Amino acid sequence: MAGIIELERVSKHYTKSIIGVDDVSLSIEDGEFVTLLGPSGCGKSTLLRMIGGFEQPTHGRIFLAGKDVTWEPPHRRDVNMVFQDYALFPHMTVGQNIAYGLKMLGVGRAERDAAVVEVLRLVGLPDKIDQMPHQLSGGQRQRIALARAIVRKPKVLLLDEPLSALDARMRDQMRMEMKHLHDKVGITFVMVTHDQEEALTMSDRVVVMESGRVAQDGRPQDIYDHPASPYVANFIGTTNFLPGGVVAADGGTAKVAVSGIELTALTDRPQRAGDVVTVGFRPEKLRVVPPEAACGNILSGRVSEVVYYGLGLRTALELDGGETIYVDSLLPDSLARSGLPPLGSRLAVAVEPHNVFVFPGGGAP
Repeated sequence: MAGIIELERVSKHYTKSIIGVDDVSLSIEDGEFVTLLGPSGCGKSTLLRMIGGFEQPTHGRIFLAGKDVTWEPPHRRDVNMVFQDYALFPHMTVGQNIAYGLKMLGVGRAERDAAVVEVLRLVGLPDKIDQMPHQLSGGQRQRIALARAIVRKPKVLLLDEPLSALDARMRDQMRMEMKHLHDKVGITFVMVTHDQEEALTMSDRVVVMESGRVAQDGRPQDIYDHPASPYVANFIGTTNFLPGGVVAADGGTAKVAVSGIELTALTDRPQRAGDVVTVGFRPEKLRVVPPEAACGNILSGRVSEVVYYGLGLRTALELDGGETIYVDSLLPDSLARSGLPPLGSRLAVAVEPHNVFVFPGGGAP
């Protein structure tokens, strides 16, 4: 079944050497919450603007609900967009801001008023209808911008870094509110962000962009637990990388030499003895074990730095082979009472084979 949004080999070339989006094909299902994630300049905002009709592709086609809208202007597409700066009209009340789009469509006064009341109830601000935008907090303005965008009941809502103007505490609150709003209204949401936490906590699917292309597309947990490349592993969360070489491989199991030891990894990528690879594992997947532990995937070294961050510790461990890795661990009461690990002390950590990433090539990010 075709999705509500279909991109067929879409590209955007500004010049021969400056390419914003490069041959992207993507299908988004009706009602999904999809996030385009990546650093500045990766093409995510350009892709969003082409879906909205604010930019036209150099090549490829864009379909909305089965209709080719590649060359249709924004007002001819059944989409709405929420911008970073909210773009509320400062001289209009909250109610007038929300009703403006309906008024332009010729919706009658009574129907407009009823729709405004209903959408304000959805975003939890029914008492703000007569206030001016400058009287609202940042979080309230964001919710009014969302209300104005969904009151017309578009097929697709496009969100361009919608939480970037909020402080950290308000961003945390708005993440959950936006997810709940999506679940209530059932509209397809397509969001652009560079914030990995936003993408992981809010989305049904995450599309990681790299240099104008799709680096990986999948559920948040799949992308986090099974990154397709060192780029994805490095951008989504924190990853320790070590250069290595495959010693032996049998089916989905590989033994890889790293930092003077051998690690066993479970991998769905074909491996061959002699291959040069990059090994990765998440700091929170490492488990502190007794220094005398001798079996399993054990790495050991000396503590070179300890950072306390409230919930736990990030420990820098200089391995016996010379590389440094980081270990994240919750802070048990016993350790809180006894103090942090002293610098220079020996520490051993273990990692389960299914938590070891093996990527082809030796170039870690």
